Amino acid sequence: MQYTSQTHAHKQGILFALTAVLLWASLATLGVRLRHVPPFLLTGLGLLVGALVAIPMSRGKWQAWRVAPITLLVGVVGLFGYHALLFAAFQLAPAIQVNLINYLWPLLIVVLAPLYLPNLPLRMVHIAAALLGFAGAVLALVDGAMATGVSLVASLSGSTLLGYALAAIAAWFWASYSLLSRRVPTYETVAVGGLCLCAGLLSLCCHWLFEPRVTLSLQDWLLIALLGLGPLGGAFFVWDAALKRTDPRTVGLLAFLTPLLSTTLLLFNNGQMPSVLLALATAMIMGAAIVGTRTSSKS
Repeated sequence: MQYTSQTHAHKQGILFALTAVLLWASLATLGVRLRHVPPFLLTGLGLLVGALVAIPMSRGKWQAWRVAPITLLVGVVGLFGYHALLFAAFQLAPAIQVNLINYLWPLLIVVLAPLYLPNLPLRMVHIAAALLGFAGAVLALVDGAMATGVSLVASLSGSTLLGYALAAIAAWFWASYSLLSRRVPTYETVAVGGLCLCAGLLSLCCHWLFEPRVTLSLQDWLLIALLGLGPLGGAFFVWDAALKRTDPRTVGLLAFLTPLLSTTLLLFNNGQMPSVLLALATAMIMGAAIVGTRTSSKS
């Protein structure tokens, strides 16, 4: 009976993880289309819209938003830090390369899991699946660079190098947030709304202190609403639900689908068509996800 319950939770976790992946696939495209909006302002507005997702989930029970101080710290720093760093990176460096570096985070979740969660051993099959998935992600983004005419090894200027560094730090932020969410005192998934609210307000304070004032168009507001309801809102709730139900190594490996879908959307946004190279990347990423899902559920 317990095995059946665990299997059901594992399947639910995979479904939630895939839903988050689908929502996050639009993050890069929306981030690029809103790259003229200062990163703290964009992060703050997006997270505040994301917090609204939790209101119907709460059903008037606001006590469900309460979390331990350490949970609040991990959640706010993770949500605020990751998105502010990522949006800043999109403003400083080419989108395809930033996307590539940012999507080191699924690999980091798999590899760093034993460091943050000692009860989860890292086996050779996890390393192999992670490397296969990462190779597929690189292949997908190389294809995107080729299709858009952007050199993968762009000539480095000071701002471009800084953008790449910010994307790498953002990847570490999200991997750490995802793994540490398993170590903090338990909380209901709806409490993510409170974390979004606090992180959003912190971002807006940083905008007021450090960034120039800008005027947003109607299209900007509509895109920010999409950002908040999807990759900067709804995705957090299903991601949290996935991490609570199944092995984070499995979730991390499934997340390798995100750069594939994200790159495909970037190509579509540029009026390009996917190539044979992208199909090969799909096979590699799917293979890594399948192998990682099976091995993690058995360990």
